[in-house]
Amino acid sequence: MSRSRAPLALGLAAASGIGYYLYSAGGNPRIAERQAEADAHRAASKIRGEAHDIKRDIRGDTTSAERGGVRLGKEAGSKIDSAVNTIHDEASRAKHEAEVRARQAKVDTLKKIDEFDRTVEEKAAKSKSYLSSWFGSK
Repeated sequence: MSRSRAPLALGLAAASGIGYYLYSAGGNPRIAERQAEADAHRAASKIRGEAHDIKRDIRGDTTSAERGGVRLGKEAGSKIDSAVNTIHDEASRAKHEAEVRARQAKVDTLKKIDEFDRTVEEKAAKSKSYLSSWFGSK
């Protein structure tokens, strides 16, 4: 069966920490103890400060840097929104113009086809009457 290695890891971490403080204190246990206490106090105050910042963020209190960042974010967002709206307006205008030109091209094409049909029918009628005159029908 496998045994938990957590006690071994914790013991090694504690021994390493004690060794570090004794080495940095030059072997004097009182100085090492004071350094460890000072580091523990610094770490605790840092954790308390971060906890305070988290509470402040939850309540909605902000620093001036945060307010400035929010203001810059809003300005950038409004500029992006404005650019998107401008592009959308130009695209819809171009789409409308393209639709108008397509309709006009369709109308012009149908007119040309009608003119061509009339011309062909007229020429066919003339050639029919010409051929009919050859064979003597009226």
